[in-house]
Amino acid sequence: MIRTFVIVRHGNTFADHEAPRRIGARTDLPLVASGHEQAHRLGGYFAEQGWRFDTILCSPLLRTRETAEAIRGAFDDAPTVIPAPLLAEIDHGQDEDRIESEVIARIGSDALAAWEAHGVAPPGWVVDAPARLAGWRALFTEQAFTEQVGSTTLLVTSNGAARFALLADAALMTQACALPSLKLRTGAFGIIRSSDAGLQCVAWDRRP
Repeated sequence: MIRTFVIVRHGNTFADHEAPRRIGARTDLPLVASGHEQAHRLGGYFAEQGWRFDTILCSPLLRTRETAEAIRGAFDDAPTVIPAPLLAEIDHGQDEDRIESEVIARIGSDALAAWEAHGVAPPGWVVDAPARLAGWRALFTEQAFTEQVGSTTLLVTSNGAARFALLADAALMTQACALPSLKLRTGAFGIIRSSDAGLQCVAWDRRP
């Protein structure tokens, strides 16, 4: 059986005139106008491609719920959005809600680069990488959500959480090495496909 996982990062939470900040599990912001536009654009694109989602999972945060519901609205028969702890965003510790220059001043550019390229959390960030990796592996191997997950699953999450999908499998990690970053931009998506041949990253950080 071929199973497809479409992993979406929520839309913008900052307007163009605002300086983006590191927001995680403790900062529950809604989408701004451009974020709603990104979410509706994703839904329209997926519908135009003829995709159908058997399952829609999202993190508990408002920005991911709003994104998931906007995508769901592009389909007449889409399933109900299901909250999934697996998709919860990380906690940036003392860097939570700080602008990027302040974060780099504290942790250094090398630490931030290691996070973006390899998923190595900077000091003070609360990530629990082993649990996240185990969650993705269980999802990919059908050991979790067995009654909920169909052949095509939409997962709406945040940037900090999404990267662990690529780090949860040796083949995906090899493919991820060819990517410029593990990061998903706001309003972007990745596709991971599971088949008898294993897991394949079909796309990453793609915007419609």
